[in-house]
Amino acid sequence: MATVSANTWNRGIFLALRNLVHLIAAVHFWFGILFDFKYVYPPEDHPAYKPLTSFGGKFRYLTILGAIFQAFYFTLCVVNDFIGTNEHHPKRPSKLRTFKDYIFATFAFPLAMNVAISFWSIYAIDRELILPKSFESFFPHWLNHVMHTNIVIFILLELFTSYRQYPKRKTGFTGLLIFNILYVIWIHIIKYKSDRWVYPILEVLSLPQRIGFIVFIGVFGISFYFVGEYLNNKIWANELKLTKSSGKKHK
Repeated sequence: MATVSANTWNRGIFLALRNLVHLIAAVHFWFGILFDFKYVYPPEDHPAYKPLTSFGGKFRYLTILGAIFQAFYFTLCVVNDFIGTNEHHPKRPSKLRTFKDYIFATFAFPLAMNVAISFWSIYAIDRELILPKSFESFFPHWLNHVMHTNIVIFILLELFTSYRQYPKRKTGFTGLLIFNILYVIWIHIIKYKSDRWVYPILEVLSLPQRIGFIVFIGVFGISFYFVGEYLNNKIWANELKLTKSSGKKHK
């Protein structure tokens, strides 16, 4: 009896901490986004001033789009914590829960991993190709980590602490593929409108190199859908088996 009470108590603490992490993550990302849009602008004589205040603005950056998806996803988590369900095997999963799981699988996890790994990899090679040193005068270090480091920390915490069912691969993967194609179209529209590439690295590449780079980054980005699905199936293998068997019983 004491063991059951202890287990119940421990589970209650775990759930409370997980819900707190959801709230912290949501506030953390929304604050970073709002701070960025309100305060983070270069002086008018800085080369980045015109791009950031012209067509596309900050919505040209995958970093910002990724942060918005993180903020939106963790807001869904908070709402689900209060009015939805986090049961592993509900008889009827709510639409909110299903939608939340879809956003994680299709956008939140792949974009977080893609943005962080791509950014820090290029940064390690030559930071001037992704975040020039001159940006330090107006782009604070802490915000850089909110956008490019903490996204991985929070999304991995979520992967390991919250059970989810991935959507059908055709549905989830197609959503991510469409997003990536639209983003490639988007940065070319910005190039056409402003005569300037969104990322400095694209300026120094020849046409064949640029095509190869975009294709590589695109394939790299969408591959994280399968990475997330694989990790989720491994981490939650027992719960997924129980969900399948439970689903058969209710048919």
